[in-house]
Amino acid sequence: MPTRTLARVNATDRTPADLLRSALAADPARPLVTFYDDATGERVELSVATFANWVAKTANLLQGELSAEPGDRVALLLPAHWQTAVWLLACSSVGVVADMGGEASVADIVVSGPDTLEAARACSGERVALALRPLGGRFPQVPEGFADYAVEVPSQGDRFVAYAPVDPEAAALIVAGAEFTGAEVVERAGADAVGFGLAGPGSRLLSGLGYDTWEGVSAGLYSPLATGGSVVLCRHLERVSEGVVAKRVEDERVSATRRA
Repeated sequence: MPTRTLARVNATDRTPADLLRSALAADPARPLVTFYDDATGERVELSVATFANWVAKTANLLQGELSAEPGDRVALLLPAHWQTAVWLLACSSVGVVADMGGEASVADIVVSGPDTLEAARACSGERVALALRPLGGRFPQVPEGFADYAVEVPSQGDRFVAYAPVDPEAAALIVAGAEFTGAEVVERAGADAVGFGLAGPGSRLLSGLGYDTWEGVSAGLYSPLATGGSVVLCRHLERVSEGVVAKRVEDERVSATRRA
């Protein structure tokens, strides 16, 4: 029997940034990313509108302050986190290649969490650091040689317009060594939905996967976005009991789960 594929909310979307624009037009108030960090107790919920605002500001930072151009490679040395999801969509908005866990020495720009700063120093281009603190907090002291994302992004514009149209057939994402165009990301995300248990608009997928594999970034962002759903993204989920997970599934009205 042929594999059933859940249709995307808007079949004309060709890039991940298109998916976000369609989600914003359809229902800006609905939740899109709910993030838990079970090492810190943090919980953050972002509506489509709030998430899109973060994406616009980050894309303006990328294009304006960091001089990123379509085709540039941005190494994202970041875990599965709501701010990582923002960077993935900002990269798509500008047309740069988001290289998850990529080699900093060959990247045009590097974006690093607090645990990968030394590896990130191999980048000869612009370097941005994320403290990954609750509520998007700043570093107590900015790491030498880096711009602090939490300091730089608030002043950026709330609307983003790319200098050049984004080519959906150009490279957009590298994860686990595999390269995908924007169109391939969109198509694969829609095709993954049935396997993830997403039933369509309104579905909520709890993902405890990292962003270091295609399955992780698809379950943790792209597939829910493509199908009108939302994600409950959990970092350090292994630190909590099955009872805590079960209560979260109930409290967040989760319809499907994806765990390591």
